[in-house]
Amino acid sequence: MTLVDSHAHIYSEQFKQDREEALARALAEGVEKIYMPNIDHTSIDIMLETEEKHPNQCIAMMGLHPTSVDKDFEKELYLVEEWLDKRKFAAVGECGIDLYWDKTFLTQQQEALRVQVELAKKHQLPIVLHTRDSFDETYEIIAAAQDGTLKGIFHCFSGTVEQAEKVKELGFLMGIGGVATFKNGGLDKVLPHVSLDDLVLETDCPYLAPVPHRGKRNEPVYLPLVARRVAELMQKPVEEVAQTTTRNAFNLFKL
Repeated sequence: MTLVDSHAHIYSEQFKQDREEALARALAEGVEKIYMPNIDHTSIDIMLETEEKHPNQCIAMMGLHPTSVDKDFEKELYLVEEWLDKRKFAAVGECGIDLYWDKTFLTQQQEALRVQVELAKKHQLPIVLHTRDSFDETYEIIAAAQDGTLKGIFHCFSGTVEQAEKVKELGFLMGIGGVATFKNGGLDKVLPHVSLDDLVLETDCPYLAPVPHRGKRNEPVYLPLVARRVAELMQKPVEEVAQTTTRNAFNLFKL
C-alpha cells in the first residue's frame, strides 16, 4: 500500500530526538509522501530543513496557523507572502479559524484567513483549513470566496453529514485522521455516507494519535491504522482506501 499523510508536523520539536527514525518507519509502512503545514515564523526554518533533508518524502506548505494570529498578525502574513513569492510550496496552510482555545482574536483570524485565501488564488495553490470549533465561520469565508478556482482540504474533519455535504459542494476534500478511530469521534456516523473521492488521510502528528496509541505522540507510521478504520466504516477494501485517497492527494497537490 502506498499512502499519503496529507497533514503532519513531522518537523515538530517532539521529533527532535528521532525524526530520521520516524520518517524511516513511515516509509517502511508505505507512507511515501508527508505534507507539512506551517504554523508561523518560528516553524519555517525547521520545516524547510526537514524538506531539504528528505525532498522525496517531505513537502512543505506555507501559511499562518489561526492560533498564532494576534493583534500583530500582519507581520506574520507579510512573511508568508514573501515566502510564497520566493519559491514553490504545495499549498497555503495551515490557516483557518480556531475558537477552541481563545475567541479574543476572531476578527483578526477572519481577516488572516481572507488574506490567505487570496494568496492561494494568486499562486494557484490549494488551501489547507483548520476549523476547530469554527466550521460555520470558516465555511462562510470560503464559500464567499469560491469562484471555481479554489481547492483544498478541511483538515481534521469531524463534522456532520450535512457539513460533509457542504465541503463536497465547495469542491474541497475532507482530511480524515485519528479521530476516525475514537469511540465517540462521530465519524462512524459520517463516513458511511460520503464518497472516498472526497477524502484524504492525515495524522496531524504529533497530535491526535489513533487508537490504540491515543494520548501518545502521533507519527506518520500510524496512518495505516486510520486507513483500516476508514475501510471498515465505509465497507471498502483497505487497498481501495489507500489507492483513492493517495490519488486524491496527488491530484490536489499536483504531484
